[in-house]
Amino acid sequence: MAAFSASSSLVLSAALILAAAAIEDDTAALSLFRNQTDIHGALLENWPDSAPASPCAATWRGVACTNNRVSAVSLAFLDLRGPIDALASLDQLRELDLAGNRLYGSVAPITKCLNLEKVNLSGNDFSGEIPPEISSLSRLRSLDLSDNNLHGSIPPELSNLSLLRDLQLQNNQLSGTIPNSLDSLANLKILNLSNNEMNGNLPENLQSRFGSSSFSGNQGLCGAPPFPICSSSSAVPAPSIPNSTSSSPTPNHRSSSSSILSKEDAIAISVVVSFLLITIALFALFYHCRNVKKTNPTAKSHSSPMARIVSVQSTDNNNSSGKGEIVFFDRRNLFRVEDLLQSSAEVIGKGSLGIVYKAIIADQGLIVAVKRLRDADPCSRREFELYMDVIGKLRHPNLVRLRGYYYATEEKLLVYDYMPNGSLHSLLHEPAWGRGPLDWTTRVRLLAAAARGLSAIHTATGIPHANVKSSNVLLDKNGSAHVSDFALSFLLSPGVAISKLGGYRAPEQARTGKHSTQADVYAFGVVLLEALTGVDPDAAAANFAGWVRRTAAAAGERKSEAFDPALRRFKNDVEGEMRAMMRVATACVATLPENRPSMTEVVRMIEEIGVEQSGSLTPSDAAAA
Repeated sequence: MAAFSASSSLVLSAALILAAAAIEDDTAALSLFRNQTDIHGALLENWPDSAPASPCAATWRGVACTNNRVSAVSLAFLDLRGPIDALASLDQLRELDLAGNRLYGSVAPITKCLNLEKVNLSGNDFSGEIPPEISSLSRLRSLDLSDNNLHGSIPPELSNLSLLRDLQLQNNQLSGTIPNSLDSLANLKILNLSNNEMNGNLPENLQSRFGSSSFSGNQGLCGAPPFPICSSSSAVPAPSIPNSTSSSPTPNHRSSSSSILSKEDAIAISVVVSFLLITIALFALFYHCRNVKKTNPTAKSHSSPMARIVSVQSTDNNNSSGKGEIVFFDRRNLFRVEDLLQSSAEVIGKGSLGIVYKAIIADQGLIVAVKRLRDADPCSRREFELYMDVIGKLRHPNLVRLRGYYYATEEKLLVYDYMPNGSLHSLLHEPAWGRGPLDWTTRVRLLAAAARGLSAIHTATGIPHANVKSSNVLLDKNGSAHVSDFALSFLLSPGVAISKLGGYRAPEQARTGKHSTQADVYAFGVVLLEALTGVDPDAAAANFAGWVRRTAAAAGERKSEAFDPALRRFKNDVEGEMRAMMRVATACVATLPENRPSMTEVVRMIEEIGVEQSGSLTPSDAAAA
């Protein structure tokens, strides 16, 4: 009996030790999550910093426990920023609600939390693909990943989630066909795949079961009305512009073993051919447009509504959308030119290419940005349309999307996605835009995203952006960075292009008067220096080149005075990371163009820095921004 009692005591002691270790693991996971997403400690103020008590023994904001283990984390709309990797070890988590924050990276960590029943990650900045491993969450009843930057296809493994009742994936960039296997989810009551980039045949059983609105806004879908009728050629269309930054190609039919070329060879050849054709077309347009006499547009009033601002000449338009209509690049949220003219108009920016207005399409509740081009008339309408087609079909999570355009003799309007959170320039130099000094983690995240966007432009087209500056790095509703004003220099006459564009101009541009991808790299290096030092290059215009050299030299001499004093206010010591970023900036602003890295190399160097002490940054964070 004594031996049995001793054995029972040992078993009980071991169980208590394991339980204590599990509680400690939960505490450590939440503490790491807080350190990576709330670096100022202002949002999760009652989560202890050091020697933390168990979240189940105290009241931690948004945390609930069951049997002394963390079972729910509900932290919606708190402006948290960072990855969710730290939550992967919460193996008893049942409910996770992080909607409406600025979280980024992959959603894959949730696949480790095998007891999850409800997940809401909507309205963040998650990127990458939906992992097939999500099928391991056998208890999952609700999954909301809407309003993010997810891409790739919908994994057919979702059909293994037999308890799933609610699946919301709308407003992402998902592509490929819709798996018919989703119809096997007998408990599924809500399905929303609208406003993505899905294509192919819409399964009739899914359309009749969930309604057409669940699939609207997907340009390539065909099926029963209101969708276009499917034809025998309704295959997945090849992208007009290759995008090497995409993590995976759209699934296609496998080639047979008797094919002469392998799948890899065929893809490589198609990419090269597409690149050559695009490059030839662009430079042909460039040559022709530069030799056509420029006509200055007539200035108009800048009051609301939009009809008082622009002068529309419908007789000058014979495009595919009909006379006087806006030409769109997809079928999401379409509106007529009359709707635009009746909308309210608010000036939100005045740049080198013209004035930008915020326009609200009343009957849709849609907000867009409308750029009214100025000094942009060297090309004929046909050539303008061809060039717009190139820009409009270039898609990347870190580029501002061109929705459509309007062409008339005296009016040229570009319609873009509206970016409501200002620019990197405003965050750095205009305190009213932010909530205090911009922290280091956010600076790195935005710079990495801008670098990816610029690299995508160079890789896909081989032509320069030609106007790289911090005010052209815009932030969407989730705080993600998007590069704007891509390659609009081709719409300007040579003299106007050099005098009005150039962003932060490279030394060789003073001699050659030409834009180049190497000059883009130099300009991006200045953006890096701007974020590191807090100095506005426009304010240093009197001795701009000298400012660049002095700043870079200060880093070489290891003088911490070169860095933005505002960064010293944060508790984390990130000087080592800042010095590493300064080395990247110094390489970018090399005097000789051939000594500068490519933007692809710049992306790699920034990702290798990481942000270990103030939040992590991984190469998969493609929406950062």
